[in-house]
Amino acid sequence: MNALDEAAAKELLATYGVPVVREARAADEKQAVAAAERMGYPVVLKGLGAEFAHKTEHGLVVLNLRDASAVRSAALKLLDTLQGRGSLLVQRMVNGKREFLAGMSRDAQFGPVVTFGLGGIFAEALADVSFRVCPLTQDDARAMLDEIRARALLGPVRGLPAVDRQALVKVLMGLSRLALERPDIAAIDINPLVIEGAQPVAVDALVVMAPAT
Repeated sequence: MNALDEAAAKELLATYGVPVVREARAADEKQAVAAAERMGYPVVLKGLGAEFAHKTEHGLVVLNLRDASAVRSAALKLLDTLQGRGSLLVQRMVNGKREFLAGMSRDAQFGPVVTFGLGGIFAEALADVSFRVCPLTQDDARAMLDEIRARALLGPVRGLPAVDRQALVKVLMGLSRLALERPDIAAIDINPLVIEGAQPVAVDALVVMAPAT
């Protein structure tokens, strides 16, 4: 699979209006600690490399690191796992109890299709997703939010505020525009799209490039 690394994927998505988590690349444990100090604790540390699309399966994600010692120790372990095949990514730890997904794929019959649904660890198990063929209108994007079975999570729930629906609409519209402007991109997967307060934040993203012709 020819894919951008996670940092490059989120840099691209940010140019299309997708809110992404604050993060920084690091080549070694010293740079990782320095980035964490600038960012403020707690942080997340990830192994970064285009060949590691599914980092959790490779043990390349360490959450909730609260001081320099923890970052240094985690960085050394990740670098050992990477064996020179990647670097590190330091991220601000995002706090949010609601997780969604958004993405784009290219259907052989219909062309580019944007998706929205329930994300996180239950995404595959529950398959609660809505779809629209590009180009999207604002009405299309708003309708997608209401078509998932878990739409109640977009409202105020258990003391949490209602999600900023217009911010989610902006994400879906950005993906639609990207799909039309970048035919060299085969697929996009933003999961999780964490709701922090009322705002969506892309915490992880995968961008798959189309095969060269």
